[in-house]
Amino acid sequence: MPDAAQRLKSLVEQLLGVPLPVRIRAWDGSQAGPPGAPTLVVRNRRAVRRLLWKPGELGLARAWVAGDLDIDGDLYTALDLMSGFIWERGEDDRTLVQALRDPEVRAAVRGLVKLGGPALPPAPPREEVRRGRAHLHTKRSDRRAISHHYDVGNDFYEIVLGPSMVYSCAYWEDAGTLEDAQRDKLELVCRKLALTPGQRLLDVGCGWGSMAIHAAREHGVSVVGITLSHEQAAYARKRVAGEGLTDKVEIRVQDYRDVADGPYDAISSIGMAEHVGSARYLEYARTLYALLKPGGRLLNHQIARRPQRDESTYSVDDFIDSYVFPDGELAPVGATVTQLERARFEVRDVEAIREHYALTLRRWVANLQADWAHAVRLTSPGRARVWLLYMAACALAFEHNRIGVNQVLAVRTPTSGDSGMPLRSRNWA
Repeated sequence: MPDAAQRLKSLVEQLLGVPLPVRIRAWDGSQAGPPGAPTLVVRNRRAVRRLLWKPGELGLARAWVAGDLDIDGDLYTALDLMSGFIWERGEDDRTLVQALRDPEVRAAVRGLVKLGGPALPPAPPREEVRRGRAHLHTKRSDRRAISHHYDVGNDFYEIVLGPSMVYSCAYWEDAGTLEDAQRDKLELVCRKLALTPGQRLLDVGCGWGSMAIHAAREHGVSVVGITLSHEQAAYARKRVAGEGLTDKVEIRVQDYRDVADGPYDAISSIGMAEHVGSARYLEYARTLYALLKPGGRLLNHQIARRPQRDESTYSVDDFIDSYVFPDGELAPVGATVTQLERARFEVRDVEAIREHYALTLRRWVANLQADWAHAVRLTSPGRARVWLLYMAACALAFEHNRIGVNQVLAVRTPTSGDSGMPLRSRNWA
């Protein structure tokens, strides 16, 4: 009688010390677990071996990307149920070693080895980043990291992002489309920067050109947009030409550290600073400060994590680092503000828009799921599964206040002290 699911459920619960909140369906057709709960589909024994050789989040991620694991039922509910005993346990190699001193844990591991079968560790999926030392944030390593994430194919991103082609948090009303919300976000940034015709705007991490086009078309500014992605740049240039804005917008493949044609009246950095890294952040802030004219404004739109009691223990999420944003780092919003101030910026406003990103991510997930077969053909089954998992998991993280996103408005205030800000600065709302 098939019984792999019950055996797997019992062994996992013995190993983790908590009841399994989802149902399991194993490769032999057997099922076990809470009736009516989302089902974790274990398609083959290789999934078990992946978890044995790499316990925790990375092993699960490899099994998911490879198609060895799947979810039958609502993806958000399943991830929410599983987060408590996987992603939030915070286990590392030391805690695993300590756990293996427990005879019951060792017995559970032996049972899983028997169930999974003796074999060498399965090769990681080809979508996983292979590299040496991480988080160097040299120009070369940043180019590789950006290429991994953004050079997936513009057609794929058209499916996920929709017509706006904006890959950052939208700004929602109670009702409205994703395109409306993204347009409103771009307009919000322009108003915070107080753009007026004839000014020069530097858009750092310009993506597919949406901010540059909006600012030039709606506010009459001249824009330089920079990106490290050749695919993004080609797409953005085509859009700029289609809008008849080639005299107003220049798109460059350029590192922010190489921009040398300041001063600019304003700088927008939307969803880019997460790639900078803590070791380089002050350099990033000082570089942008130097590129602004006195009185110029910076709008820094950036995801933030919650601070830890011991910041030295912070480590990048294994799944995100290996499959989504190589070398990406999140910082608490307070740390970001401090670094901007150390670079001599005067921080004038911080707006938290966490709930807006959850809404945005759920729309992107819906777009991907609605055109799944096409997305798979454009990339690979593994790549599409990476994007589905990361966007759904991030939506939950924003909803549960595990991470946030903030727009920080800062000014290069001149020595006179005249910031140029209105006394009531929230006129943009």
